[in-house]
Amino acid sequence: MEMHRPPHIYRGDTLYFTTSSTVNKARFFDSDEKKNILFDVIHKACERFTKELSAWTVLDNHYHILVEIQKGRDVPRLINNINANSSRLLNNLENSSGRQIWYQYFDRCIRNEKDYWRRFNYVHHNCVKHGYANRMEDYQYSSYRSWAKEKGIEWMEDVFASYPIVDFSVEGEVE
Repeated sequence: MEMHRPPHIYRGDTLYFTTSSTVNKARFFDSDEKKNILFDVIHKACERFTKELSAWTVLDNHYHILVEIQKGRDVPRLINNINANSSRLLNNLENSSGRQIWYQYFDRCIRNEKDYWRRFNYVHHNCVKHGYANRMEDYQYSSYRSWAKEKGIEWMEDVFASYPIVDFSVEGEVE
């Protein structure tokens, strides 16, 4: 049996950056209706398996979440719940029972404050990186607007200036 690379590390009371990608990076979530399905599933799963959902973004062929996990064993449960339920709902919508939607996921324990804020910025900037929007505030399938409303645009700009975006996509080969 082949080991997952990098290996998963499951620790309790830990912040995690996770991402999951669709099979062959197919754009299964290519409409507002489909993105809303994934968005709703992520939020319900996070209510069940996490202490807090800090940041998130949903794109046509992948998603990113930054979460605090209380029990390490809940990391795979969280991802399996999101991927299984979003697959079931999307396949029901498109009358494609049994079709595989998700390929793999990547998770990483957040190492320190700098790591947290860089990943926070990466999650929010992902819509610009992939061409979904010219500005983060223009993209509705991300937590950017909620943070900007709660903390203010100046605060968000300060976070981006203090913790420049790093391209993390090579770590787990899942964008």
